[in-house]
Amino acid sequence: MPQPLSSKESSLFRQVIRNYEGKQYKKGIKVADQILRKNPNHGDTLAMKALIINSQGRPEEAFALAKVALRNDMKSHVCWHVYGLLYRAEKNFEEAIKAYKFALKLEPESQQIQRDLALLQVQMRDYQGYIESRRAMLQARPQIRQNWTALAIAHHLAGNLASAEDVLTKYEETLKNLPQKPDIEHSEALLYKNTIIAEAGETERALEHLQAACKGCLDRLTVMEMKADYFLRLGRDQEAERAYRALIDRNPEYRMYYEGLEKSLGPKDDRASLKYVYDEIAEKNPRGDAARRIPLGFLQGDNFLEAADMYLRRMLNKGVPSTFANVKSLYADTFKRDTIQDLAEGYLTIEAHNPAPQTNGTDEKPANGDTSKFRSSVLYFLAQHYNYHLSRRLDKALEYIDKAIEISSTSVDYHMTRARIWKHYGNLQKASEVMEYARTLDEKDRYINTKAAKYQLRNDENDAALKTMSKFTRNETAGGPLGDLHEMQCMWYITEDGESYLRQLKLGLSLKRFTAIFDIFDVWQEDQFDFHSFSLRKGQIRAYIDMVRWEDRLREHPFYSRAAISAVRAFVLLHDKPHLAHDSLTNGTHGGDKDFGKLDSNERKKALKKAKKEQQRQEKADAVKREEKKISTGGTTADGEPKKADTDPLGLKLAQTAEPLKDTMKFLNPLLEFNSINIEAQNVGFEVFIRKIKEAGPLPPKISEVIIADLTPLLPSEDTSLSKHNDAFLSKHSQSPSHIYSALRTRHLLSPDSSRSQDEKILLDTLDLPNISMQEAREGLDLLKDWNSGSLAEYRAKAAKKYPRATAFVDGKATNGENKA
Repeated sequence: MPQPLSSKESSLFRQVIRNYEGKQYKKGIKVADQILRKNPNHGDTLAMKALIINSQGRPEEAFALAKVALRNDMKSHVCWHVYGLLYRAEKNFEEAIKAYKFALKLEPESQQIQRDLALLQVQMRDYQGYIESRRAMLQARPQIRQNWTALAIAHHLAGNLASAEDVLTKYEETLKNLPQKPDIEHSEALLYKNTIIAEAGETERALEHLQAACKGCLDRLTVMEMKADYFLRLGRDQEAERAYRALIDRNPEYRMYYEGLEKSLGPKDDRASLKYVYDEIAEKNPRGDAARRIPLGFLQGDNFLEAADMYLRRMLNKGVPSTFANVKSLYADTFKRDTIQDLAEGYLTIEAHNPAPQTNGTDEKPANGDTSKFRSSVLYFLAQHYNYHLSRRLDKALEYIDKAIEISSTSVDYHMTRARIWKHYGNLQKASEVMEYARTLDEKDRYINTKAAKYQLRNDENDAALKTMSKFTRNETAGGPLGDLHEMQCMWYITEDGESYLRQLKLGLSLKRFTAIFDIFDVWQEDQFDFHSFSLRKGQIRAYIDMVRWEDRLREHPFYSRAAISAVRAFVLLHDKPHLAHDSLTNGTHGGDKDFGKLDSNERKKALKKAKKEQQRQEKADAVKREEKKISTGGTTADGEPKKADTDPLGLKLAQTAEPLKDTMKFLNPLLEFNSINIEAQNVGFEVFIRKIKEAGPLPPKISEVIIADLTPLLPSEDTSLSKHNDAFLSKHSQSPSHIYSALRTRHLLSPDSSRSQDEKILLDTLDLPNISMQEAREGLDLLKDWNSGSLAEYRAKAAKKYPRATAFVDGKATNGENKA
């Protein structure tokens, strides 16, 4: 039992609670101290003071005080509840749950403790515990609808669909009169119940429930979509067709409605009839695009030629910038790609007096009086066509975009495409310059601003990119533009910045950025906590279920995969070349190109000493720069809470880790768990585990059986050595650069001390292969760098002659961003 207080002090204690809830922390501590002067060992007051101190950003002091409170009053549910809240703030949910359960034993009627426990249980996906907590809350207060809904959700998330439906049904039975016109909460509850029935596989009953109980639901669009889906699943095609046509009438641009309509119409063998359906819809929607674009996917031969011609003329005549983006998915079909190319090329020969005949069924006027508009649209389309990887001819792409710019020199889109062409040439410096010029044509456009910054980062112009981004950030915030980008969770920028520093071997800054991405995903995972109760209050149950399931697969997100893979590569570099931890600020100039592993002990000590000295000099310079820009100031969060100052703004502590392979597991484990089909994730995982000698020891029989079954066709026979097997692989794939690189890497793993002169010649000869791409040529250059080869200059000269517009071979600049969108 809590220690008793006098009536006056009890009133003061209630004031402490109000101060805490109102975030009046200084007043709260003042009042708590007033109580403690007379009752210095009062556990509840000490606990509340600890809670306030924790809210002020002093967790260690708060925990120490909370332990004192518990020692003074072990049987106080307030002390145990506060102890759980402190652990909750530290994200130690397991210990918080233990504390909550102990508090609940002392005060089983406390709704607040029960609710806090339930929220943590669902956060931790302890669904069985969540069911028990929600059942107890329902029994305590059965008159509240939220308690019924929450118990149904608990059963649903645990996979007990029948129990979830039963809970909702029992609540409906307690209502004397169902609302004639449902409010939002009842409407959502009915639709939620319907989704549960459908998830259980009872489509017929779900349809019956939808038609009977959900007719008056406020979300009419969802009801229509569910009904169309159920009709389709049940094979009631005519009703499904009518339902999807009604949906298309509401939104004629939504692709999924057309997919449902096609399924309801049966097989696509009769393409003429299907085309008639789309023509009918297009006639009803003269300004629509989907009904005209979608048929291009299933039409063939002359029918495709006619439809593509009409579509392209219509779009180019209006000067729609997204025309190429709309049709590029057709390029997987070579006939369609070539047909579109021939049509677009042919438009350039159309007489100026009639560039684009009017298309039937539209209210668009022909561009008879504006030949330049049509011509520039065609040139822009062709520039994108020849820049696309399935139809790439960069010389023609550059020719066409230059002609388009001659007609419209202030078009931002045209200059952006020109920048992309230079990017694909491999000249990132030129690409960055052109994109920056495009930005100056419309300085109020945020999109072109971010594009310019991205191209600057690809060219490793980090300071210039941050300056560009600062035009649209709150620069007065703590940390300046960079601090605001982190605060706004601008993941594309943080990721690109980290990859740029990784290319420059500035591993501290690189890991700093990737760790920021990791922390953002932690924040996303933490942010769901408030929605466990918010969604119940607002009645948005279906959206809540979707959110929980999305959070369960959160680390599948491409941004996490990309940052994690790069972080693992950085840690592997630190494991293989420890001097880079001290060398990362100087762009690898103090040993970055040396084979550090082959230095003797004295040379290694000298290299590390030199790197550390240079790092200390750089640290001092950066400290002055940081002070001037106030990069590492604390400030406050959006909630007004104190923000911790960044004590390691350059990531030096991250780079100077004593156990890089151990640190990499934080990134690698979620990557392998949620992105197991990602080949890059498997590759970096192998690089880590091979260094940790993870394969040592016998494998479980089932795993061994799978591995042997998959590897047997790839392994050499018993009388063939691995070296001979690798040589045979090299001979078999002598026309494929990527296969050649793999074979040469394997050769030097098998025989690290063998002569490399022959292999260097093989690498030089790959540049003569007719199918080698510039990216593959750069991989060959990187391989020579790894070997510290004396043939680097010769390779660069030969590659520069083959790719005269690329910069990577001219100055040896290490960039790898040119093939990303």
